[in-house]
Amino acid sequence: MPIRVTLDRLLAERGVRARDLAKQIGITEANLSLLRRGHVKGVRFDTLAALCALLQCQPGDILAWQQDEENESHVSKENAE
Repeated sequence: MPIRVTLDRLLAERGVRARDLAKQIGITEANLSLLRRGHVKGVRFDTLAALCALLQCQPGDILAWQQDEENESHVSKENAE
């Protein structure tokens, strides 16, 4: 998937434990773990907003787009049509 979750890096930079963050934003540790590993199909805007507020960051600090072969071939097919 071309969207990468960089939350682990941000937590390390801020010195925040995932357990504490999950409690503060009101989600389970299991769900935060899935998000941190990028094993989710989406994230609610209110969850993203809570993360940004507590970590004093922007959504782009948590999520990053990365070109990959699958995305590249999909874009190439669309442009050919």
